[in-house]
Amino acid sequence: MNAADVMTSPAVVVHPDTTVRAASAVLGDHGFSALPVVDDEGRLVGIVSGADLLLANMEPTTANGPVARVMRRPVISAQSTATPAELTATMLSQRLRCLPIVSNGQALVGVVSRSDLLRILTPNDAVLAARIEMALRAYSGAPRWTVAVNHGEVSVSGPFADEAERKIVEALVRTVPGVRGSAVAS
Repeated sequence: MNAADVMTSPAVVVHPDTTVRAASAVLGDHGFSALPVVDDEGRLVGIVSGADLLLANMEPTTANGPVARVMRRPVISAQSTATPAELTATMLSQRLRCLPIVSNGQALVGVVSRSDLLRILTPNDAVLAARIEMALRAYSGAPRWTVAVNHGEVSVSGPFADEAERKIVEALVRTVPGVRGSAVAS
């Protein structure tokens, strides 16, 4: 497994001539911590963080100016062949929330975030089971059932007040993204 397997691609980017205000809107709309800045050929030329944009937006002349004035460079990046361990080490040592991924020199191919790395460290079935348990706890107010997940197939067991409650639990389980099938038994 390498960066190409865990990165978000294509990356949401801005260009050096994008205004600070426009970049702020993109960042806010997507909820990212930073945006890669690329030239017309898709080469990584800078990065602009939420903090950079907040500071720039405080000054009207800067807010209407290009991102090129406030972006950071040089940019710390990683090759698409980097391993998750290498990505983690870089992000932790440099205190980065996201890491641009490049290929063939500086061509931006994606971005790896902390959550991307956490996702590969946590098995999908475990994440799915936790989401189902949270949904069931929200419904019942307390943990009442045992949830098991195997490759997206969910099994819920435990006592149900009646057949109607069993059907409600089965419907709740099916609403959780990632569930491939379910069996609910008392």
